[in-house]
Amino acid sequence: MNNKILIIKNVESEGAGTLESFFKEKDFVTVVLEPAKGAIFPKNARDYKAVLIMGGPMNVYEESRYPFLKEEDLFIKGILKDKIPFLGICLEAQLLAKALAAKVVKSPLKEVGWYDITLTKEGKNDLLFKDIPEKLNVFQWHGDMFEIPKKGVLLASSAPGINQAFKYGENAYGFQFHIEVTPKMIESWLKNELSENECSAIMLESHKNKAEYERRAHIIYKNFLKLTHPPAQIS
Repeated sequence: MNNKILIIKNVESEGAGTLESFFKEKDFVTVVLEPAKGAIFPKNARDYKAVLIMGGPMNVYEESRYPFLKEEDLFIKGILKDKIPFLGICLEAQLLAKALAAKVVKSPLKEVGWYDITLTKEGKNDLLFKDIPEKLNVFQWHGDMFEIPKKGVLLASSAPGINQAFKYGENAYGFQFHIEVTPKMIESWLKNELSENECSAIMLESHKNKAEYERRAHIIYKNFLKLTHPPAQIS
């Protein structure tokens, strides 16, 4: 039985966090691919139950600087064609939109830290957000954002008019926010990026939010796994 989950890391520091630990706890085999280190994308993603691609500091239009982004674009298009369950985080939500011919533009607000988002009517009725409250406090780190592709569905946004989550078809999702983070991951990202006071404030909130954030993340992960027709232990 195929129980493999493919995780693609664009940079060493942006792993799958609670996403990877969740799948391992459910006895899935997680296969981690790092194209920035020369790893080759699989010819056939149908060997996997689902594909998760994590974020990175690069922008979708920096293909000359990061050549693997071109291969990643083609790989995502293949996933969409084969209708394999897919979740793209931050940069990858933008790459998913790009693969669907939507624009990636500067966000009205650069978000670094904890921000509120609100589910749309479609988001509240979507399988992925079943049993999730309409308003969520999530961790963000982005300066760009995706526009919604043709035939895509906006699932969540934030107060400044920033698109935060969308769906394409029945299997592909993009999150602008980081659902997978732990306080340890956040602390590693903040180093040398913000002032000491800014870091302290974000870390205080990160530790405060940890238990509830991971609880809600696990609900979303379980909902996502329903797309894969997983074994009974997922329930």
